[in-house]
Amino acid sequence: MDLNVGDTIKLKKPHPCGSSEWEILRAGMDFRLKCKGCGHQIMVTRKLVEKNIKQAKKPLDN
Repeated sequence: MDLNVGDTIKLKKPHPCGSSEWEILRAGMDFRLKCKGCGHQIMVTRKLVEKNIKQAKKPLDN
């Protein structure tokens, strides 16, 4: 799966704040994700992210 820093992903389960969208801050064997709703940051394994992803959006280039 082609996921890069700056992409926004939507996961199957929402964060407790209610948002399902996350911004990728670091990509590799692990991902650092930042919640678009409350700004909380988490580290998650690539396997878990790829299993639970619903949708991926690339950032708009101006």
